[in-house]
Amino acid sequence: MLKKFKYHILMHVIIFMWGFTGILGKLIHLPTLQLVWYRILIAGLAMVIGLKLLGFPMRIPNKKRRFQVLGVGVLVATHWLTFYESIQLSTASLGILCLSTATLHVTWLEPIIFKKQFSWIEFSFGLLVIGGIYFVSSDFDPKQYFALGLGLFSALCAAMFSVFNAKIAEDTPAPAITFHEMIMGFVVITIALAFRGELTAKDLSMTWSDFWWLLFLGIVCTSFAFIATIEVMKRLGAFTVSLSINLEPVYTILLAIPILNEDEILNGNFYAGSAMIILVVVANGIYKGIVSKKRSLS
Repeated sequence: MLKKFKYHILMHVIIFMWGFTGILGKLIHLPTLQLVWYRILIAGLAMVIGLKLLGFPMRIPNKKRRFQVLGVGVLVATHWLTFYESIQLSTASLGILCLSTATLHVTWLEPIIFKKQFSWIEFSFGLLVIGGIYFVSSDFDPKQYFALGLGLFSALCAAMFSVFNAKIAEDTPAPAITFHEMIMGFVVITIALAFRGELTAKDLSMTWSDFWWLLFLGIVCTSFAFIATIEVMKRLGAFTVSLSINLEPVYTILLAIPILNEDEILNGNFYAGSAMIILVVVANGIYKGIVSKKRSLS
C-alpha cells in the first residue's frame, strides 16, 4: 500500500518542508541578508554534491541562456530576501499566505512570456484574492502593511522566476538552471553584505541553534527538496505537483500555531481571508488542469 503511494507521500513531505521554511524565518535569529546568504551557501554546496552523485548536468553550454539564467538568479535572491523580511516584520502565516498569490501572478505573466491567450476567469480569481487580502489586512498597523507589501512583492518575484524558468527549461536542464541561479544569488547577496560592511566574522556569527536550523533549511528544505521534486514530477506529472503545492500555506499556518503560537496574534478576519485565498488558488489550479486536459484531447 505504501509502495503504491510512495511518490504521493514524498510529494507531501516536500511540500511540508517548504511550508516549514516560513517557520524557520522566525526560528533563526539572524538578519534577513545573513539568513538568505547562509541558505544559498549551504543549499548550493549540498546541491553540487547531490547533483554530482546522481549524475545530473550542471553546465549551460549556451552563453545566451547562461546570462538569462543568471539574470533570473537576481529575482530568486530578491524573492527570498523580501519573503524572509516580510516574515521577520510580521508572522510566518502572513509571509507564506502572500507567497501563495504567486500562482495568480502567473496567470497574467504566462500570456506575455508564452504568447498564450489571456483568461478572464483567471483574472476573476485574481480579484477574489484581492478580496482575501482585504480581510487579512483589515486591522493591520503600518509595520504590518509594509510586511504585507514585501510579501506580495516576493510573490511577484516568485511568479516571474517560475515563468522565466519554465521558458528556459524548454531547452536547458532544470538542475543546471537552479545551480546557476544559486551562484548568482550568492554573488548578489555577498556584494550587498560587503556594501553594508557586514561581511565580517562578527556579522556572520550565529548561535548553535541557528547553525542547526540553517543546515536543515539549506540541505533538507532547499537542496533535497529540489532534487526530490524533479523525481516526483517525473512520476506524478507537473499538474499533480503544482496543484498539491497549493497546500503549502495550509501546512505553514498549521505549523505556526503550535510552534510559534501565532493563533494568539491572528484574528478571525485573518483566517477568513486565508481560507478565501487558499480556495481561490486551489480552484485556479483545478481550472488550469481541466483546460490543459481539454487541449490535449482536442
